[in-house]
Amino acid sequence: MLFVATSAIAQAPTPDAQPTAGPTLNPLNMVPAPPSLAATSWVLMDAKSGDIILEQNAHQRLPPASLTKLMTAYIAEYEIEAGRLNESDMARVSENAWRTGGSRMFLNVNTNVSIGDLMRGIVVQSGNDASVAMAEHIAGSEDAFAQLMNQHAQMLGMKNTHFMNATGLPHDEHYTSAYDLADLSRHIILDFPEHYSLYEEREFTYNGIRQPNRNLLLWRDGRVDGLKTGHTEAAGYCLAASAVDGDTRLIAVVMGTNSEEARAQETMKLLSYGFRYYHTQRLFDAGHVVSNARVWGGSQNNVPVGFPDEVYVTLPQGDGELTQRVELSSDIEAPVAAGQELGTLTVMRGDDEIATRPLVALEAVEEGGFIKQAWDKLVRFVTSFF
Repeated sequence: MLFVATSAIAQAPTPDAQPTAGPTLNPLNMVPAPPSLAATSWVLMDAKSGDIILEQNAHQRLPPASLTKLMTAYIAEYEIEAGRLNESDMARVSENAWRTGGSRMFLNVNTNVSIGDLMRGIVVQSGNDASVAMAEHIAGSEDAFAQLMNQHAQMLGMKNTHFMNATGLPHDEHYTSAYDLADLSRHIILDFPEHYSLYEEREFTYNGIRQPNRNLLLWRDGRVDGLKTGHTEAAGYCLAASAVDGDTRLIAVVMGTNSEEARAQETMKLLSYGFRYYHTQRLFDAGHVVSNARVWGGSQNNVPVGFPDEVYVTLPQGDGELTQRVELSSDIEAPVAAGQELGTLTVMRGDDEIATRPLVALEAVEEGGFIKQAWDKLVRFVTSFF
């Protein structure tokens, strides 16, 4: 059985905060048709809400080229936050790392390099040698590091991703999707904000060799502050970019364009469209109680249901009151765990569904005693006839 209620939403002001992921949007008709891109696949995501504004073949498995290094850098940031790695630590450059082909940081074999420099070699210079040196330092070998990459991909819910190396060099079993890369970029931005400034650095000099960041948008639009480029013959020219305008941060991933210039132009089309016709709105504070749900056989009769974190949605331009449709199960039995999903809240403007978010128990409810459970069974039986 399902309890359904509809009411207006009293919208909260929008501060900076850490959001949770959300679903795909259904844009209102007042927004013009999205741009057409000369690319294989693409996605435009709101970083705060996780909502998808635009997508084309977003879940198609494709070779990611050096966009792979977003995961390599993410794991390094994860290890730093966990206290198992420090930017001042020194990594030894093996002959294996030194011999890795493709784009390079120009490391010298059998020398030591700081983790901080390796991070810039990976993100700014897109060095394959730097990526392998980081992988070997963290996991002992690049093969072991690839296993770690896949474990993180699974934890992050990257369903169309499998890594075979830390660099993005071609391999038949090495693939990801535009959506997975956008979601990974979102985690880089939100999970480790103190490291994110690295992605907007325009150049880095190591071993006397200055190399510019290949993300052309860092020079062309002041709103853009990351993330990473990629290119191989199999993948084409790819770009994962993020930009912020006011309270809205967008992430655009474009895969399979035919030139460095094309990937910049096509990505800018997505970002410009998103900023012009959409904005981020915070709806609820963390801990907001939407309703109290009946619990049968519990130590208490009701449990507060709502959101443990701030709730954001991405709204298309236009006026109109937002309403919420709450759907809660009416057959909730104890025990109930804090965080257990008990229903959904759908945000609407007129007849248009904007987004849907899960409603969870904000407290735990233990089983009641024998008498309480027996009484609730009787009440539940009697009320089922009405």
